[in-house]
Amino acid sequence: MPSLVADFHYKFHDRICQPSGNMDDSGFFSIQVISNALGVWGLEPLLFNSREYQRLMIDPVNEKAFICNYKEHWFTVRKLGQQWFNLNSLLTGPELISDTYLALFLAQLQQEGYSIFVIRGNLPECEADQILRIMRVEQQHRPKLIGEEEAQTSSGQRQGVMSTMSTRC
Repeated sequence: MPSLVADFHYKFHDRICQPSGNMDDSGFFSIQVISNALGVWGLEPLLFNSREYQRLMIDPVNEKAFICNYKEHWFTVRKLGQQWFNLNSLLTGPELISDTYLALFLAQLQQEGYSIFVIRGNLPECEADQILRIMRVEQQHRPKLIGEEEAQTSSGQRQGVMSTMSTRC
């Protein structure tokens, strides 16, 4: 009996302590984990370039949301009200995407190697969706990638220093 308990303990310990392909220390989750989480809300991810989805021949504008993954980074492209937004956390804020640009944006992401999933089902209501059904948003400035602004500022400062140095030499 003790060997049975010890055997169970080691098998359990090995299984728990093994690295999982579903999650890692950086916070990355696999599509299986995300799919299960979405399933709680009655939502289902469907691979955008799958035969199943392509056979439906649905215009992306008629969808409600997409989740995109590249190299362990996930982000959402979601319709709120009647407008599309790129909700990438690497941007300084949400990016408004026109209906016309949506298909091009998704095609560009695919070219860059992103996996794109269409979210099927009824998304839960949210305040932003309610507000944007009543009014449209106009974006004055495109959000930048986080760090891009600092890089441009420091690049501009370096160029200023270099031009000052060249006038002195």
